[in-house]
Amino acid sequence: MTELCEHVAEWQVEVPHASLKALCAAVQLPRGTFYAWRQRQQMPRLDRRRQAPGRTPRGYSVTRTGAKIPDGQIMDWIVGILESENAQYGYHKITWVLRRRYQLIINFKKVYRLLKSMALLWPQRRRKPPHPRRLARNWVVTRPNQLWETDITYGYIAGEDRFFYLQAILDVCDRQIIAYHIGLSCRAVDAARTLSQAVDRRRPEWGSESPVIRTDNGPQFTAHTFEARCEELGVDHERIPVATPNMNAHIESWHAQLDRECLAQEFTTFAEAYHAVSQWIQDYNERRLHGSLNFWSPVEMAARVAAGLDHWTPVRV
Repeated sequence: MTELCEHVAEWQVEVPHASLKALCAAVQLPRGTFYAWRQRQQMPRLDRRRQAPGRTPRGYSVTRTGAKIPDGQIMDWIVGILESENAQYGYHKITWVLRRRYQLIINFKKVYRLLKSMALLWPQRRRKPPHPRRLARNWVVTRPNQLWETDITYGYIAGEDRFFYLQAILDVCDRQIIAYHIGLSCRAVDAARTLSQAVDRRRPEWGSESPVIRTDNGPQFTAHTFEARCEELGVDHERIPVATPNMNAHIESWHAQLDRECLAQEFTTFAEAYHAVSQWIQDYNERRLHGSLNFWSPVEMAARVAAGLDHWTPVRV
């Protein structure tokens, strides 16, 4: 799609009297796709990351020898694979063909996205989930370890031209970040490991009633690996309805603070980003004043409540 948009932009310069509708129709490119591409090109890279509703595609993939292959060429290869193979392959098998035949370093999600843009996806099968979905309900949180929220965000490493991921678990009552994962990927196994770390740190404190972990409907949290870990640890898992981020408002607000105060800077290496984010989380827990905690840091507020100098304010979610 990027290559098609670039062609249309060049034609606009070479043939100024031609309408955009005609130019897009000539290459079967939706005008909305071209407008979105042109808007992304006009924004600075960091602003593009923060304002776009997700990670901006790079427009190319890399081979094992380091060569950059544009998405347009990959789409041509995909069409060739579908025409040459007797079997009708789905996106998983096409990904393996691209990796083996063309030595591409490419993941399943990108191949899925390219197939979807060309309307070449097979209809999705309906599967019965192994774990019944438990919808988030209204709460009045009055103590720590009653309700935890978790979500995933990402940051950009300018020096390496790639993204890193952060998953954090926040206690809705005391607002502490109990455990977190920072990495170049964030899979279900990583989310499950982060939950195990949170449970190990807080289990001695919660008594007979275990906490509830609230998530959105991301693939890391709907995966069998994560659900099985919740059952193994004795933690109830509830998921918010689709398109209701306000039901995960506390972790979303924390992400906004992190983005303003930490992720807005330009990182050169992953090691630099890891150190900066880890230090910011430590400062948040131990030093940063929180308005809902009577302007004490989460750690200071917990110490005051333990000493009988203060009390937790009920939180309605």
